[in-house]
Amino acid sequence: MVAIAKTVAERKDVRPATVEDAALMAELIEIAGAGIPTYLWSTMAEPGETPLEVGARRAGRETGSFSYTNAMMATVDGKPVGMLLAYPLGTPSAQDVAELDQTPPLFRPLVELEHQAPGSFYINALAVLPGWRDRGLGGVLLDAGIEQARAKGCTYLSVQAFSQNPDAIRLYQRHGYEIVDRRPIVAHPCYPYDEDAVLMTREIER
Repeated sequence: MVAIAKTVAERKDVRPATVEDAALMAELIEIAGAGIPTYLWSTMAEPGETPLEVGARRAGRETGSFSYTNAMMATVDGKPVGMLLAYPLGTPSAQDVAELDQTPPLFRPLVELEHQAPGSFYINALAVLPGWRDRGLGGVLLDAGIEQARAKGCTYLSVQAFSQNPDAIRLYQRHGYEIVDRRPIVAHPCYPYDEDAVLMTREIER
């Protein structure tokens, strides 16, 4: 007799993040940010504190954009392996616009693109741990983001990607996002890109 191998389907779910997810959130946003988060956190570190520890501390707050309260975790059979960090963007104030001139060149293109998507449900970070990719988890998280956007009363979503990361751009395009704007970025030792940051949006069907 020929043995027939049985495969058990993985159970993929999305749940709200908790404060216990803070350390994993720091690891995932560093993946999504391609080096920028670690650079930023290194400037905030207390003596003896690593950048990832700074990130975990900040993710554990109940306020601020990078907070577990704004995150959803993708799980496989109950194990958290991915994250969507997203929240509504307000309309930039006159002060926000005026302060762009004082924004460090590394961050200025990214902030400028944020200002182009007022009222959107902004995906600040989407990431899945190595070893858990190519299993559809990115799509599961993006679908959850649509439901979150609806619940927040947003009519569209926005996200940024790097032009030199075509895999990310293709993922968003498969889920209905289109490139609507771009800014040249400033090369920096903390990350591997030196071309454009792109803003992508998609409408929410009612």
